[in-house]
Amino acid sequence: MDIFTQLRRDEDVKYKPYRDTVGKLTIGVGRNLDDVGISPDEAQLMLENDVSKSVGELEAQFPWFNNLDDARRGVLINMAFNMGIHGLIQFKNTLGLIQVGQYAQAADAMLESKWAEQVGPRAHRLSEQMRTGEWV
Repeated sequence: MDIFTQLRRDEDVKYKPYRDTVGKLTIGVGRNLDDVGISPDEAQLMLENDVSKSVGELEAQFPWFNNLDDARRGVLINMAFNMGIHGLIQFKNTLGLIQVGQYAQAADAMLESKWAEQVGPRAHRLSEQMRTGEWV
């Protein structure tokens, strides 16, 4: 046995946040989020994992995704990260326009959505990025 095995046994492993026996928000192997939180490196690792997951889902769902330039792929990654792949799939008109290279119309369609109302400036930045193919 080693310390990692012992702690996994004694603390258990939880992949979703929970309240421990004294009410502290906890995750993983006893990580006290209320008092300890996460480090910048851990936040970056989670971000990288989440982006990788979003990219994999986009590649599986939209075979044309990898034909886009980096900035426009970035728009779809950002949107999938924000609302999940199932939320993004609801943008049928916008996605159809992107697929055929009608980026200005896709940008306009993005701004006409309920999502745009919810995320405000983010939607305006991403629609501009879709329109121009330049990172904003």
